[in-house]
Amino acid sequence: MVPDPRVTDRPLWQRPVSYGAIGGTKSADLLTYPPSGFRPVHRRKRIGHGENRFAWASAQTLSWGIQRLSGFTVEVADAPADVTEQTYRPVAFDDAGTPIEPAEIADSEEATFGPDGTAFLVPGDTATLAIRFLGISVRAPVRVVYVIDEPNRKGFAYGTLAGHPQTGEESFVVEKTEDGSVWLTVAAFSRPGDWYWWMLGIPLRLVQGRYLRRYLRVLSGPTD
Repeated sequence: MVPDPRVTDRPLWQRPVSYGAIGGTKSADLLTYPPSGFRPVHRRKRIGHGENRFAWASAQTLSWGIQRLSGFTVEVADAPADVTEQTYRPVAFDDAGTPIEPAEIADSEEATFGPDGTAFLVPGDTATLAIRFLGISVRAPVRVVYVIDEPNRKGFAYGTLAGHPQTGEESFVVEKTEDGSVWLTVAAFSRPGDWYWWMLGIPLRLVQGRYLRRYLRVLSGPTD
């Protein structure tokens, strides 16, 4: 289906996500029961050890660092102040499905920042990711749909917007385990967004695989 110009002509902050299973990358059984019609991915890799590695990797993750280090150009979209000043944070659940924190409206004064002063991502942040694909520049608009901010587990997920070559969601979570090991988990479900991307399904999947390997590699570098 060709994107509706009434949607793709809107500013990014006004575009809805282009799929229904928002938050699906949180599912523990994503590989077994992905959203209908979507291809799931789940990869986990040890990227280092210790508090310094965890602090650096989580700061990179929460500021589009994984994408930039992997070769993407990231263009953060502006939104009106009345949109960015308040962000809805959904209820979080434990593995048994029990709520562990209340839903709340968090105002912008509670925003957190990295060591270099970069503001960390919050749900609702929107950006366009750009890469080279088959010799052309491909622009992929996305929106942050949830953020994980726990003492030993931090990350986020973005969902695709109209105009993205894919439809679906991708998450990036950095975790420090009890033995001090630091892990990166990348989970996603996706499918081509329109008929012409379906025709390029095989090369598109190869490119996805290449960037997935980069994601799992780039946070293993130096922390200096």
